Amino acid sequence: MNNNKEVNIPRRSFIDYLLGGSILALIASVLYPTIKFIMPPKVPEASQSSVKAAKVGELAPNSYKIFRMGTKPGILIHTEDGKFIAMSAVCTHLGCIIQYRPDMQHVWCACHNGHFDLNGKVISGPPPLPLEVFQVNIVGDEIIVSKKG
Repeated sequence: MNNNKEVNIPRRSFIDYLLGGSILALIASVLYPTIKFIMPPKVPEASQSSVKAAKVGELAPNSYKIFRMGTKPGILIHTEDGKFIAMSAVCTHLGCIIQYRPDMQHVWCACHNGHFDLNGKVISGPPPLPLEVFQVNIVGDEIIVSKKG
C-alpha cells in the first residue's frame, strides 16, 4: 500500500486561488476601516445626577439657558413670575434641541413644530412622549438642577 499521495493542483487553479484570496484580502482591508470609521465609538454616559446650571441673577425673567446634564443638554427656564423650571432639552420625537419661546411661554421644537408646556407635557406636534423634568434647587446664589428619583 502506498501512502504517498501526491496532490496535484494545476498551475492555473493555484493562480486562481491566489488571486481570489488577494481580492478578498483587499476588500476586507478596505471595508474594515470604513465600517470602524462609520460606527460611532462607545462613550460611557457620565452618571451625573446634579449640576450647577446657572447663577441666580444670570437669567432675566422670561428667558432660558441650555446647560449640560451628563452627556445630554438640559434647559433652564426662568418664567415671568420668577420661577425656575428645568427639563431635558432633547425632543422626544427625533432628538432635536428644544428652545423656550418667550412669546408663547412654552417650549418649542423647531425641527418638526413640537410644542411642550412648562411641565414637559406634549401640547401639539409629533413628539410621542413628554420631556424629562428635573428638580431645581437654589443653593446660595447658584441654581442646582438634579434628576428626580
